[in-house]
Amino acid sequence: MEIKTLKEEIKNITEPRRTSHGNIRHKLEDIIIIGLCTTICGGEDYADMEALGLEREEWLRGFLELPNGIPDSDTFRRIFERLNPVELSKCLLNWLDVEREKRSVIAVDGKTIRGSGNAEHGAYHVVSAFVAENQIALGEITVPEKTNEITAVPELLELIDVKDAIITADAMSCQKKIVEKICEKGADYVIGLKGNQSALHDDAALYFETFGETTEQTGTIDKGHGRIEKREYRLLTELSWLEQRQDWKKLMALGAVKSVVYEKEEERTCTRYFITSLTDIGEFAKAVRKHWSIENQLHWCLDVIFREDASRARKDNSPLNLNVLRKNALTLLNQAKYGRWSKKKMMFKAALNPQVLLDILFFPKK
Repeated sequence: MEIKTLKEEIKNITEPRRTSHGNIRHKLEDIIIIGLCTTICGGEDYADMEALGLEREEWLRGFLELPNGIPDSDTFRRIFERLNPVELSKCLLNWLDVEREKRSVIAVDGKTIRGSGNAEHGAYHVVSAFVAENQIALGEITVPEKTNEITAVPELLELIDVKDAIITADAMSCQKKIVEKICEKGADYVIGLKGNQSALHDDAALYFETFGETTEQTGTIDKGHGRIEKREYRLLTELSWLEQRQDWKKLMALGAVKSVVYEKEEERTCTRYFITSLTDIGEFAKAVRKHWSIENQLHWCLDVIFREDASRARKDNSPLNLNVLRKNALTLLNQAKYGRWSKKKMMFKAALNPQVLLDILFFPKK
């Protein structure tokens, strides 16, 4: 990845400032790149962007023009309040140009940015598509609240390339139109079943409880952090008995996953049910496991490593653009992989050492 390529991509973003008055002192590319550098270093707000710029001004001039020096925090704030977050996300994703595996698992789920609400709007809820294998967010859609995920998921799928991938989602996305959109885009699906499709859920539960032992199955055992979790995966591809099978496009099987957790001398059991277009139990088991990557490797990192829910950015597009910067900073940290350093350690090292920051920012793609 090169700085020249990033600057070219930024040119595709609509300039949010008035260009006719001739009072633009700072280049848009400089502002966005300093913002991304600050996020990689663990900075959390616009004051941090100004502080990093002032501290590293001489170093930044090695690849940025900075015609009028470092922008102040108010300039950063105004720009990120007005930037189009969809355009910013597309720009950075195109620059990263991370190739996903043809048969990758793409998890779709939403996360509320807790501190983003104000008197004018509630907290933003962002629905993301996350590639489990190389830990990159392919895109996101913003909705007013969690219940709007149902309409947002088809819009999100329309924006991204998911051909030949396996789309996973929780029970909220168990909707016929979402399934149709996934199939229309040339992908397979594994979607959770719960009460919003009560008849289908009850039929699946009853069948597996009665005849589950006769279905194809496989299992996994995970140990760590003082607990043992045993999972049993079952897949039923004979659906001639299921009245609703024609209502769901490309529905090829029902799945069941029984989890037994042993922790502190206690045992907990949970069984979840799924609809899927897959017929291979190995692919089904992999997809169910990989779905949790969006919680563990994206949402958890945004909350714990980048402290997203503690952010005070609330006005206009500010929370959404900072969310885009955090996701792309996370992708860069994942791509860099400095030995056994954790992401938090890499961010600390990048804040101390400009060469580490440079290596993370322009880490070679291949």
